[in-house]
Amino acid sequence: MSDSKVESVVLAGGGTAGHVNPLLAVADELRAREPDVRVLVLGTTTGLEAELVPARGYDLRPVPRVPLPRRPSVDLLTLPGKLNAAVRAAEAAIEEVGARVVVGFGGYVSTPAYLAARRHGVPVVIHEQNARPGLANKLGARWAARVGLTFAGTPLRGGVVTGLPLRREIAALVSAREADGAGTRVAAADALGLDPTRPTVVVTGGSSGALNLNAAVAGAAGALLASGAQVLHLTGKGKDGPVREAVALLGSAVEAGRYQVREYLSEMHLALAVADLVVARSGAGTVCELAALGIPAVYVPLPVGNGEQRLNAAPLVRAGGGVLVDDADLTPKWVAAEVPALLGDSPRLAAMAEAALRTGVRDGAARVADLVGQAAAGGAA
Repeated sequence: MSDSKVESVVLAGGGTAGHVNPLLAVADELRAREPDVRVLVLGTTTGLEAELVPARGYDLRPVPRVPLPRRPSVDLLTLPGKLNAAVRAAEAAIEEVGARVVVGFGGYVSTPAYLAARRHGVPVVIHEQNARPGLANKLGARWAARVGLTFAGTPLRGGVVTGLPLRREIAALVSAREADGAGTRVAAADALGLDPTRPTVVVTGGSSGALNLNAAVAGAAGALLASGAQVLHLTGKGKDGPVREAVALLGSAVEAGRYQVREYLSEMHLALAVADLVVARSGAGTVCELAALGIPAVYVPLPVGNGEQRLNAAPLVRAGGGVLVDDADLTPKWVAAEVPALLGDSPRLAAMAEAALRTGVRDGAARVADLVGQAAAGGAA
């Protein structure tokens, strides 16, 4: 492999956890390989990166958000000026560290980063998180030196499958489960106030929650508890009220902590360490983390948008590692009938876990870092 030492790199991506977490995973991998590497991150002042990037010890340079209009609108009139300002900010960052490579993860700040890199003759490496690529990465892929894909079949020129770079906590959990799965489960259950011996369902619609998912599972709480399971239900911020009201009627089992309701859990890796089954949306991060950990899931794709969540989960579901349910079909009746039956079918649940694990990629950050080294060795595409 013709990798080259990467002395300095600019990483671009922000706004959502889907962009920030892979970026940080790759930054950590590059630093582990070359402790003296200069890393500068381009992001916004309002996204998650504004907090997470400095907390991880990396410098953040703000770049103005430049949404690319998907349809003709008045926004097109102001686009050239906004884009030029953003490209200049990205150029200044490239010059500041003498970047050998620019690595983009999509999102608003990646487009100016790609354009600035092209002006300076700096090679670009792209990582696309979703099965259906975003506008920024479609643009950047036209001249990128290397393109990494989370999912096979993503339509970007020259793409190679790297999988998703796993965030630090999930990568650590993968290692911990391989070393001592039972001990890891017991420790996580103890931290969360759960019983490590009971079948455990983790429910999450992401940080913003999912109202229908919340209602469907809460409406089946009685059937879930009657099966002997325990539930950790993460509702999303500000969405816990109706769930708490629904499960409060169940009395002693809830009081005993067998149905926990929380708005959010910052230590999500603890929930995954004890989960036998997850009910969740099928964002790329969720799908890839559960596959890497070998955790079966009921995936409920977001019913709006460009359909990427269904595409994200499709390969894993085809392999047998999960079940796909349309949002409209996820009802309390469906949950009550299907989830306890699945939890009670140990051979099927074990087969799903094995299938998920076979499809999972656990070294995505290393694979993307390899592409960065190759790009540094080969120059611009």
